[in-house]
Amino acid sequence: MQGTKSASAISVEPLQQLLSVFIAGRYGEAEALAETLVAQDGAPGLAWKILGYAKLAQEKNAVAALKKALAFFPQDAELCGNLGNAHRNLGQHESALICYRTAVMLAPQRALGHYNLGAGFQDQHKLADAMRAYSEAIRLKPDFAEAYNQLGIVKQKLGRVDEAISDFHTAIHHKPDFPAPYSNLLFYSNYATIETAEKLLAQARNYGALVRRSAQPFTSWPNTRNAERCLRIGLVSGDLRSHPVAYFLDSVLDALMRRAPGRFEIVAYSNHNLDDAQTARIKKMCHGWHAVANWSDAALVEQIRHDGIDILFDLSGHTNLNRLPVFAWKPAPVQVSWLGFYSTTGVAAIDYLLADPVAVTPEGEAYFTEKIWRLPEVFSCFSAPNLGASTPEVSPLPALQNGYVTFGSFNNLAKLNDKVLALWARILQSLPGSRLFFKTRQLGEPETAQAMRDKFAAHGIGAERLILEGHSPRAELLAAYRRVDIVLDPFPYTGCTTTAEALWMGVPVLTKLGDTFLGRQSASFLHAAGLQQWIAEDDDDYVARAIACVGDLPALSRLRSGLRPQVLASPVYDADRFAGHFETALRAMWMDWCAA
Repeated sequence: MQGTKSASAISVEPLQQLLSVFIAGRYGEAEALAETLVAQDGAPGLAWKILGYAKLAQEKNAVAALKKALAFFPQDAELCGNLGNAHRNLGQHESALICYRTAVMLAPQRALGHYNLGAGFQDQHKLADAMRAYSEAIRLKPDFAEAYNQLGIVKQKLGRVDEAISDFHTAIHHKPDFPAPYSNLLFYSNYATIETAEKLLAQARNYGALVRRSAQPFTSWPNTRNAERCLRIGLVSGDLRSHPVAYFLDSVLDALMRRAPGRFEIVAYSNHNLDDAQTARIKKMCHGWHAVANWSDAALVEQIRHDGIDILFDLSGHTNLNRLPVFAWKPAPVQVSWLGFYSTTGVAAIDYLLADPVAVTPEGEAYFTEKIWRLPEVFSCFSAPNLGASTPEVSPLPALQNGYVTFGSFNNLAKLNDKVLALWARILQSLPGSRLFFKTRQLGEPETAQAMRDKFAAHGIGAERLILEGHSPRAELLAAYRRVDIVLDPFPYTGCTTTAEALWMGVPVLTKLGDTFLGRQSASFLHAAGLQQWIAEDDDDYVARAIACVGDLPALSRLRSGLRPQVLASPVYDADRFAGHFETALRAMWMDWCAA
């Protein structure tokens, strides 16, 4: 094997020590030993390989070391795949994909190679390719739980939610102690029309029991029981970047810091490796910041305790990059779920979930493991987009110029189940000449776009009445609302970010009132914005309201021209108003704990 020729320049004993330390999982020590060895003349390829792997295990930049090792072992498929992982950790997705392809070519029967290739395709939103790669990994390794989990994620993005749910169940069957498919099952089941609230609650409790078994929960805290003192608020999220969670959080944090200096201190625990301009903005509003993506649960728990956090917020729920297992340890005396996922987490150690009077009915409280804490007006507050010169203005009603009405949906394709599409087809059938404009990342793939055309063709709606577009930067996405007259909201998982953005662009959103929090998100925003007439009670009412609005284009035009100032003055966008309610809620939660 190449690389062994020069090994004689270095005695065998240091290599054996290095290998022993690495196998023991002492990666920092292994990195230091390997650095010493590779600095010497005639350093063997194995030292470079271990150096790269030790860096990779610590989520450090391992590219240079792994490239050096690959020069010694050019036929090593595992090494090539790990070089891909190193590129991927740095966000270098094209380089990662090249490595993954090479690894599969070198070892086509290695299931992990196809799994990594699927991840590479998924990073570049090549979903059909990713699905094929994960499926091949499963063919080679039928009990590959991780591959089933990722395959499920890809399928839901393609709108095949029922198949995705089946894949998550299969992943759990093969690996019952694997938390990720439990989380994904809970998240994506909310897109399905076949799941009952009782079943979702049972699944959530199963997840809660799983993470509880792996935790060592605290039952006492050193926090001073003083109801009036400055409170330390912790935020745990993988989305403190250009992401909807940050768009909701931004203006609220800013208002809270202006309103309550000395009453709150914010400490963030960011579970994402890459930062951007939005990250920098949020970081400035925090009193402490920890990048924790590479931390173990125990290490993160210890830091939260060390920071003296009084109220700890989960801003992810069961979405990607969540750290819900940390909350099962109960590192803070008061724990709250908010923003990321408006359904129960199932984690019994989370005390509260923030809602409002519209979002969760008294009857709906029974389907949460958390206590529902209602804010008086709306459950969250969106930040007005500030894109500088690219910030789009509200346009005149496009129907007045087009001579036909354009409905729109910019929601994730997974929300557009068959019942949703059938109902929207009814509207198009009732309004000859109308169009339906879809804009979402998945439709950038020709296969996915054609599948959408086929679904509407089955309802007698021709492709000429559909406008299908893929991803655009945020400024272009918002500007695309200038081509939409009315937004149609999906169900049972209604819009949230899309609803707030549409209203800001002057486009009203027609929603159907659901039974769950996720089915009432849009209704909550519309109610808070004074647009109750856009909330339908059932399918027939939904169609009737769409037809009635199209029948009075002058009224629709007047609404459009005044909608942005209307929503900016409403609780949906008024951050100072929301921050006041938010502060009151936090102080009341803390007082309850102090009195307990």
